[in-house]
Amino acid sequence: MAIFSILCALATALAALMVLAGARRGADAGQGLRQGEAGAESADAAARELDELDRLKARGLLAEDAWASARAEAGRRLLATAVAPVVLRNGRRDRQWVLGGLTVTAVGVLALYGLFGKPGMGDQAYETRVEDWAESTEPLEPAQVAAVLTREAALRPQEPGILTMLGAARFQAGDPIGAASAFRRVLAIRPDDAQSWARLGESLVRSQDGVVGADAEAAFHEAVKRDPDQLGALFFLGDAALARGDVAEARRQWTPLMAALDPTDPRRAELEQRLAGAGQ
Repeated sequence: MAIFSILCALATALAALMVLAGARRGADAGQGLRQGEAGAESADAAARELDELDRLKARGLLAEDAWASARAEAGRRLLATAVAPVVLRNGRRDRQWVLGGLTVTAVGVLALYGLFGKPGMGDQAYETRVEDWAESTEPLEPAQVAAVLTREAALRPQEPGILTMLGAARFQAGDPIGAASAFRRVLAIRPDDAQSWARLGESLVRSQDGVVGADAEAAFHEAVKRDPDQLGALFFLGDAALARGDVAEARRQWTPLMAALDPTDPRRAELEQRLAGAGQ
């Protein structure tokens, strides 16, 4: 907490310095521009006055001594206009307002941290957090469940039940690639597990944004070969066939699926409509 407070103070001081320096540069630039414009106008007026004096002398309307005196006076005014600087500086009150505002902001941030944060508490190691999740009696997020099961799977890598739950948790947590990896590990132990083949295929479909690729289709075929009642696998196999334009294969895959659905189930009507639309 002390280090955090020091860093906040240094950051506030640096911000104040940058604000004041920027304001000073802006003020100097603006004043220089205005001064330059005014100087240019005065210089033009003085030059016109000198020309007019020369014309009056040439026409004999101005005596030599009067001409010299007037020209010398105009020259002095021209020099005074060129070298008279006007410096604009920030007032003491302006700097106090800026520094005060920054100080109030920093104090407010620290107060909010002290009220809602946990001053003095160090960051927990990831392993510590996983341990806390494992011992928690509160419902966990899918990502937290996956973290706990990942630790358990590392301790018992040949336990298919843990690997199956790990795959399901990763799938729910939005990690389809991690889910597919877990189901592959299950199948390495139990290659005849039809449900794991189906879940592997679904994870691969999710990782491809809904596209049934070759690997996913092969996994679904393995699932149906071991258990023809894997309805989810039948759906994806029919969907892949329909995407290729093979309406007959899609109908073959979806017929047992539609038979298993209630006639009033809207999913059955949707499948029938898709087949009818593709067959036209």
